[in-house]
Amino acid sequence: MTHPMTTLTQAKFAAVDIDAIAAFEGRVAVLIGADGKLDTAARRVNRLMKGALARMVESGAVGKMKSGDIKTLAWPSGMAAEAVDVVCVERNAKSDEARKAGVALGKVKGDAALLVLAPQLRRPVDLMLGAVLRAYSFTARKTGDAPKAPGEITLMVANPDELEAEAVDARAVAEGVFFTRDLVSEPANHLTTTEFADRISAMKDLGLNITILDEDELQKLGMGCLLSVGHGSISPSKVAVMEWMGGTKGEAPLALVGKGVVFDTGGISLKPAAGMEDMTMDMGGAGVVCGVMRTLALRKAKANVVGLVGLVENMPSDRATRPGDVVTSMKGDTVEVINTDAEGRLVLADVMWYAQETYKPSAMIDLATLTGAIIIGLGHDNAGVFSNDDTLSRAFLKAAETEGEGAWRMPMGKSYDDQLKSQIADMKNVGGRPAGSITAAQFLLRFVKDGTPWIHLDIAGVASVKSDTTYAPKGATGWGVMALNRLVADMQEG
Repeated sequence: MTHPMTTLTQAKFAAVDIDAIAAFEGRVAVLIGADGKLDTAARRVNRLMKGALARMVESGAVGKMKSGDIKTLAWPSGMAAEAVDVVCVERNAKSDEARKAGVALGKVKGDAALLVLAPQLRRPVDLMLGAVLRAYSFTARKTGDAPKAPGEITLMVANPDELEAEAVDARAVAEGVFFTRDLVSEPANHLTTTEFADRISAMKDLGLNITILDEDELQKLGMGCLLSVGHGSISPSKVAVMEWMGGTKGEAPLALVGKGVVFDTGGISLKPAAGMEDMTMDMGGAGVVCGVMRTLALRKAKANVVGLVGLVENMPSDRATRPGDVVTSMKGDTVEVINTDAEGRLVLADVMWYAQETYKPSAMIDLATLTGAIIIGLGHDNAGVFSNDDTLSRAFLKAAETEGEGAWRMPMGKSYDDQLKSQIADMKNVGGRPAGSITAAQFLLRFVKDGTPWIHLDIAGVASVKSDTTYAPKGATGWGVMALNRLVADMQEG
């Protein structure tokens, strides 16, 4: 069975050949710094355009541009190209600035082929990555003419062979991000728990060791919390495990745990109708874990990482868990379900416990579109970071900052635990409106073993958004794939 996946725009590096510029059909990108100096390739474009670039520089237009800005000269005389895109970026631009320039190009290129004249740019791979990440469109559920294959991006550089080797990892990152975006974008009638598990199983071809645990196995393991969430749905609950053991043999792996609620109605505690269609993205945490594992396998990371995702659907029915029910976790703790719409933490609790029992990980990071409260606190620019370990937290925040993915550490503390006290069980699954994202994290902390460094990432505000983000058009962002891939490189491959 084939599973559709959005194709990456092809990008390659080529040796500088200024004689080929005139005949290139598509778009040509010229990179100019604030000083307005033209490199050899830009000077050839200027000559072909009878001095138009130099006149633009002399007019002061380039000096007013910010890094990453583009001015387009359409249908340039003397060239076969449909447009010349003048991009403001310094030759020695840092990684984020080079990516920003690439994003701008990815935004304007459309289906056209793109030739980027970058003979003196210090970080052309970052520009390439930015362009590829931004040139994304989810079209799997559209009919009519098949979408045109996006035109190839060619970067003219001084050292193409060396950069091609460096670009392998960048393409792996982009493919992981696209995989996550596709999963988050899929409607729930297409991405059922079974289909999700099938797409994960298909990654065996990349060298991942895949195990899918079905409901009978979950029952034997005692995952009463996770199973309670899926009781009301005809879609079977599953846990998918992805192992990548490319590091030192026998070394404890990093465990990544994702919430994979393929659709969240709220269950018996039914959500309002307005906006419920967005709940196709409630498996965003699992989507990120899958994207990271795909990236690690594609780039053959020298690291030990295991990704575990709980795949469920939260539906109301005659079998659904009711508010007031008490369920028993794999750990053995009992939970009074006050609100069936606080289901993600029930899924994570059991999968986190299973991860620790099975793999004794060196550290554990869970990801979930967990609370609306985190959106109230941080909006759509930052994910909430909750942790029991300052060293791990700092390492993640550094990785996220390096990759330009917003993250902000939130407080935790025993004082919040009082909100979770239950009269009839060991705990309630919600603590009321005050500090809702923090009490959710405190709930999860109860399923973290002593001595296990842990981070909880609440990505409700960043997984899918209504406007363009740094690297993505509106919709699914793939937030977290780059940061976690960077963290793995820093922690295990550094």
